[in-house]
Amino acid sequence: MNQIEKALVHALFVHLHHNIDKAIDFGAMKKLNDKMGKKWPGALLVGPDADDDAAVCRIPGLDGLIAAKMESHCSPCVPRPYDAAATGAGGAMRDIVAMGARPYFILDFIGTRPLEQEVIVGPCGFKGECTCGDCEVMTSKERLDLMIKGVKDMAEALEVFIVGGGFSTSFSDIVPAVVVAVVGKMVVEQPLTKPAKAVGDKIILIGKTGRDGNDTLYRAGLADEMRPALALFDEEREAMEAALAAFGTGHIRACSDMGAAGIGAAVCESARQGGLGARIQLGSVPAKEEITPEEALICETQARYIVQTAPENAEEVLQAAEGSVVIGEINDDDKEVFEYNGEKIAVIPNEPSQEMLESLS
Repeated sequence: MNQIEKALVHALFVHLHHNIDKAIDFGAMKKLNDKMGKKWPGALLVGPDADDDAAVCRIPGLDGLIAAKMESHCSPCVPRPYDAAATGAGGAMRDIVAMGARPYFILDFIGTRPLEQEVIVGPCGFKGECTCGDCEVMTSKERLDLMIKGVKDMAEALEVFIVGGGFSTSFSDIVPAVVVAVVGKMVVEQPLTKPAKAVGDKIILIGKTGRDGNDTLYRAGLADEMRPALALFDEEREAMEAALAAFGTGHIRACSDMGAAGIGAAVCESARQGGLGARIQLGSVPAKEEITPEEALICETQARYIVQTAPENAEEVLQAAEGSVVIGEINDDDKEVFEYNGEKIAVIPNEPSQEMLESLS
C-alpha cells in the first residue's frame, strides 16, 4: 500500500468515525427497534444499524417521511470555533439531504468551560499554550458566541429553524462540545440509501473540492499543516438546491454526503455496501483551486454530494443539478480504483486482508 491507500484504508476500516459499531452495540438497538416495529409497523425505514447518512422514519398517523440526524463537531472548534460549529450544522443538514429530504429544524447543544475562563483559539489550542504566534486568547464566553453564531449563520443560509437545544458550562476539557440535531421532510417516496444499486451507474459529483478539510491527510503524515474544513454558506445552499433538483428528476438511485475522508470514503462505502466496485477519475473533480490528486481524493471540503444514476439518465441529472459532473461509474469489481490522468492513485479493496489491517495499527 502507498501512503494515501494506508490513510484511506485506516479511515474506512480502523478509525472509529467510520466503524462506530466497534464501540456501540447496534445489535441491541436493532432488537429494540424490531420490537417497537411490531407496535408501530412501518414507522422506521432506516435505523442506526443501516450505517447510512441519517435515519428515516414515519410518524404514526402523519403523512410523509421524516429524516433525522445528530452530529458532533467538537475538536475542530479548538482551532476554528466559528467555522467548526457552522460546518457541524452544515454537515448534519447535508446528511438529511443525502437521504432525499429538505432540512427544516435544527437543535444544538454546546458545552464549554466556565464563561470567564480563558481559552486558546488557534493551531496551538490543543497544547494549552501558543508557540506559533497565530493563536488568540479569549474568554470561554467569547468562544461560545462564535460557536453559536456559526450554527445560526448556517441555519440562516439554508433557511432552517433553530428550535431548541442545550447548554452547559461544566466542561473542563480543552475541547468544547458542539452537537447538532437536524430534522427534515422527505421529498422523495423512498430513502436514497447509500449502497450502490447497479453496475454501470454513473457517479455524479455536486460541488467543488478545495484543500481544506485535510484531516485524514494530516494524520497520515501527508500534509504539513492541518486545515480544518471552512464553512461555505452560499455554496451549501447552492449544493443543497442542486441535489434536490437532481432528486426531482426521479432518477437518483443512491446519494451520499461527503464528510470524513471526502470522495474516497463516500465512493468506497457506497460501492462496498452495495457489493460492487467503482472507478473514479480524479482529474474530473471540479476544484476551487489547484489541488493534488490526493487532495481531490480525500479532502473534506463542505457543500458536496455524490449521486448515482443509470447511464441513460445521467444527462438529465446533470442538466437539473447545477455544478454537477460525472467523475466515474459503478462496476462489478470488489475494489475501488481512483485514477488521475491514467495513473492509479489508490486502489481500495472492499475486504482488506487481516495482514493489511494489522500493518496500520
